[in-house]
Amino acid sequence: MGKQPKLMNYSQMKDILAPHLAKMRDFMYISNELGMVYGNPQLFLIALHHNTPPFVIDDYRIGIIVGGEARISFNLVERHLTPGTLVFVGPGTILTPIEFKGDFEIYGIGLFADFPMPFAAGQMPSAFNGQVRDFLVKASDGDVASARHIIDAIWHIVHQPDYNRQTVSSLVAAMMYLYDGVYRRHKDLMAASQSREQTIFDRFICLVNQYAAREHQIGFYADKMCLTERYFGTIIRQVSGSTAKEWIDRALVTRIKIELKHTDKPIAQISDEMNFPNPSFFSKYFKRTVGMTPGEYRDG
Repeated sequence: MGKQPKLMNYSQMKDILAPHLAKMRDFMYISNELGMVYGNPQLFLIALHHNTPPFVIDDYRIGIIVGGEARISFNLVERHLTPGTLVFVGPGTILTPIEFKGDFEIYGIGLFADFPMPFAAGQMPSAFNGQVRDFLVKASDGDVASARHIIDAIWHIVHQPDYNRQTVSSLVAAMMYLYDGVYRRHKDLMAASQSREQTIFDRFICLVNQYAAREHQIGFYADKMCLTERYFGTIIRQVSGSTAKEWIDRALVTRIKIELKHTDKPIAQISDEMNFPNPSFFSKYFKRTVGMTPGEYRDG
């Protein structure tokens, strides 16, 4: 057993894209340190053809939506991506593409495990230090133009013979500082206008993404937030239109699907890791929720 639930790390991207590299050089770059998509979304379509969502992202992805539209679920929450959106996807993000519209166009970079990160330990900008798993921010024309200039510079440099790695690392640092500033301004505006109920819901979603694989009961999350279970459940339903249990089930089933499709773990092992009392209960839960057994889903 060796498969891991990851999407498009260096080795996987290389394997998936190898037959297409000659035709994609004008809008895709990949090395053992970083990958780039330069306008054309063909990379995503090829990845989707070879893999079944949902996926887990295991590295850093930073991009700009320039054209078209997309609907993608990031960590359970469906987002609408439109031109002018700055996107960050960090390690541990669960991603489910739903729909692409029009001439979807994105410029972005992926930083793989071998990339020389430009920050010392503990010095990463706050938006990238692990407290935020993902964010999408509608940015000003000036911020979008600045991000494009940085990506254009990186794209130009990596195509030079024996390019300077430190220069690329410094440009990545500049881009991360830019995104961090945009994110913090957006966060401050949201905090000033967001209701307490919405804040509770957002915190709940963060907790569900973190704990749902092991903690399936509403009481755990209510206790984490120092709220009574009844009040907590009422707030979640009012804000989202779904019950807290429905959100927990979505997160849990999403994680189970990832394990079934992107690992070769035995079903009994997945059942144990997901904190079910036994494989029989696990299979009944999955069939009741999804409409098929774990084995049927894995083989489908």
